[in-house]
Amino acid sequence: MAPVRAAELVRLTQDLPELGLYRGDVGLVCSTWFDPDTAFEVEFQPDGQGNRVRALLMPNQIQRDEKQSKN
Repeated sequence: MAPVRAAELVRLTQDLPELGLYRGDVGLVCSTWFDPDTAFEVEFQPDGQGNRVRALLMPNQIQRDEKQSKN
């Protein structure tokens, strides 16, 4: 599978209740960080919340949203 890139949609693979984010939530990759380890800044707009949430996530916390990417 190709690496996740900026401007791609990804799906959260674990709950982050402290941020109001839950497994399956879809977000947009805003940027990629490479030092000291690879991480992704992802923006979500959780259901029922008026504000967007940005989170810095490790590769094992997200997966490319294949359904959204094909459209």
